[in-house]
Amino acid sequence: MEYIKEAVLGRVGTKELAAIIILGGVASFLPFFIHLQWITGPVINAILIIVLFLSGLRAAIVVSAVPSLMALAGGLLPVFLAPAVPFIILGNILFVAVIGYLYYHSNKSDAYWRSTFVGALVKFTLLFISAKFLVFFIQNSKAAVVLATMLGVNQLFTALAGSIIAFLILKMLKRI
Repeated sequence: MEYIKEAVLGRVGTKELAAIIILGGVASFLPFFIHLQWITGPVINAILIIVLFLSGLRAAIVVSAVPSLMALAGGLLPVFLAPAVPFIILGNILFVAVIGYLYYHSNKSDAYWRSTFVGALVKFTLLFISAKFLVFFIQNSKAAVVLATMLGVNQLFTALAGSIIAFLILKMLKRI
């Protein structure tokens, strides 16, 4: 067990670990203070990308699950959205996985923009299809509209906006 701790912590520096904890904390608690998807969505998506570029895919996957679970545990999500949480987490994981794969396997100068656009499109597609699936199980038409809106085109725009924010921060940090 000691070897595993050393191997894992040996790959992640103190600054990176602090960044993961701070950014994960911001992503977790931001929805408790700001209840607007158009603000929290881009910030959380930017945090996911920043963690990906600072600490790698494993850390980004961990941070991908935290905001949705915290929002659910904290009662910020309406009960009818609880079945959507696994899809949202999977969408976040696919978002960072696609970005990481395409960015690091491309030699093109516009790799960041291509990878974030495709990542946002994959996330949107998954959530859009998930919303269409979940709407069949919701009997309240108002709740179905809220679900379809939250997991629809808003997800594409918030992911793209988060990509822009992350680009500016990562450029400033000289990580891309």
